[in-house]
Amino acid sequence: MKVLYTAKVHVTGGRDGRATADDGRLDVELALPAALGGQGNGTNPEQLFAAGYAGCFLASIRFAAGQMKLETGDVQADATILLGPHDDGRFGLKARIEVEVPRLAGEDLDRVIAEAKRICAYTNATRGNVETTFVVNGR
Repeated sequence: MKVLYTAKVHVTGGRDGRATADDGRLDVELALPAALGGQGNGTNPEQLFAAGYAGCFLASIRFAAGQMKLETGDVQADATILLGPHDDGRFGLKARIEVEVPRLAGEDLDRVIAEAKRICAYTNATRGNVETTFVVNGR
């Protein structure tokens, strides 16, 4: 793999700590969600993962559409990340990505989404590891 970009983040304290990027663009307090017994006074890894996954997938949609000479309009996504234990005690994630691509429909939309799933770094990283549901334009 040819490296195009390197992200570097320093984390202290785990789920109750702080995450800072080496370029200063990210500096967030991390906190265990109230639903997991924490105070919930900061962001958490699942929220950051949801933002990253949705952002990467939308960029992949726009890139794929551009390669096909198609116009997407203002694409948007809502990402939901579920955290829970497996029967054997390991923890895992499930993802649901709801995408709106206002200017595409039918076959063009299907082709763009298929290509976005193929090229998205997060989709490739999670394939076979994180059950992911995609909902596109409400379907």
